[in-house]
Amino acid sequence: MVSRIVSHLPAQCVISVLPQVCRALGQVCEDNSAWQLRAQRLTGPLRSFPVGPTGHFDWPTACLEMERLIERWPGRDEPAEPEAGIKLQKEVPEDEFVQEKGGEAGDAAANLERHEVGAEGQPGAAEEGIRLGNEENPERDNEKEKEEQENNIKGEKESEKAATEDKDSQDRHVDQADSGQDVTTNLKPSLEHIVLPSCHIADVNTVLLVGGEGSVCVSGSKDYNVNLWDVRGGSNAKLLAKLGACGPFATTHKGWVWCLAAGRDFLASGSFDSTVKLWDLTAGGTERGSIRSSAAVLSLSCRDHMLFVASHDQKVSIYDTRAAEPLVKSLRLHSDKVLCLASDEQYILSGSTDNTVAVFDRRAGKPLKKIHLSSYLLSMSYSGTQVWAGDNQGLLHTFSLNEGSFKSIARFNVGHAALVTGVHHSPGTLYTCSSDRTLKVHLPCAPPKTLCTRRYKEVLKGLSVEAGVLAVASGENVEVWRPRQ
Repeated sequence: MVSRIVSHLPAQCVISVLPQVCRALGQVCEDNSAWQLRAQRLTGPLRSFPVGPTGHFDWPTACLEMERLIERWPGRDEPAEPEAGIKLQKEVPEDEFVQEKGGEAGDAAANLERHEVGAEGQPGAAEEGIRLGNEENPERDNEKEKEEQENNIKGEKESEKAATEDKDSQDRHVDQADSGQDVTTNLKPSLEHIVLPSCHIADVNTVLLVGGEGSVCVSGSKDYNVNLWDVRGGSNAKLLAKLGACGPFATTHKGWVWCLAAGRDFLASGSFDSTVKLWDLTAGGTERGSIRSSAAVLSLSCRDHMLFVASHDQKVSIYDTRAAEPLVKSLRLHSDKVLCLASDEQYILSGSTDNTVAVFDRRAGKPLKKIHLSSYLLSMSYSGTQVWAGDNQGLLHTFSLNEGSFKSIARFNVGHAALVTGVHHSPGTLYTCSSDRTLKVHLPCAPPKTLCTRRYKEVLKGLSVEAGVLAVASGENVEVWRPRQ
């Protein structure tokens, strides 16, 4: 009874206040059943939460994040529909991986500016050879389709129930005209909306929030530049620096800036000029080194002083940024371009246009598993034991990575009509953006519960979230939402 009563108190109160009242109430905070009741009330009884393993799951943080998300992003609730139900993907034997020592620098970066770019601005999306299915073995595809149809029953029933649950909520909202501004939201004053001054002269491909509290926003653009912004002043946000630009015509890189990542005390920027440049965040963004890649750099991930680089030549390379010769090893985990990366202290996850997602175990020094998909991943977020990723068909995929086991859980249609270019997941939040010009905010349950949808005039290329602050790349602009102080 006490647990049920406590589940109706604000999560912040339960975490911060009740333990100071008495020991008995403090013990309630440690009771996962109370947090599970709260989570069920927030997501709805017909949704499953969390998605994936529940062992060692941080229930208090998840509930606190969900409550804050609901408060900050009120809007129309659009139920997400599972795509092809709950479907396990085909695994690939570990011996299909090829690992290369040392890595080779070459001329693969030549003429990168003439490299074909897909309709929505992703590298190589329009190239021949991108397989959306198993063209070499149509019989296996037929078997997979039959299996999907059988598994569809469970997913469709789950989605129909969730849709019924949400119908009353949807009916309370009225759509506005599609005028290029948000059509489904009415943001509360708890969020401050900031549009950074347009200092780029071409589309922004990537954004990253750093500083621990989302106080600094970094933007990388097709104008070859990386800009550093101080967003603590709200509407008075100011440009701190154009990194590496020593003159009026100097640029950060010599090609499109495609990706950003931050380590313990440095920022990394990756470019189509086949370089990764390292910047010292403790010294105002001064350059501290440069790494030459063997091809155009398409994705980056950092863990402490280690840097992981995905490139156009199918490689995932591991670098130690402290070493004079930083390259540790190069891995050939895929048969086509590697578009997205995620990592933690033990694993490196990668998604490629060969329609596979792979996991490499750094401690064991060998591949863990590879899973075939019917589409390819462009964005990925790894938190705890859960992996959320967006593909080129507008779908969200979920995976679990727990105790040496990597499994596909499900995929969902959350309403995106094109490439999912950005995903961020934490225990209680889920943000997605797409080249269909929409940004969506969800609760990370199954199926995801969409709280808010915003529409833009420009294609969205990526997003970043830190400490409740959100940054989105839209055309030549960067927009930031941050909790009011």
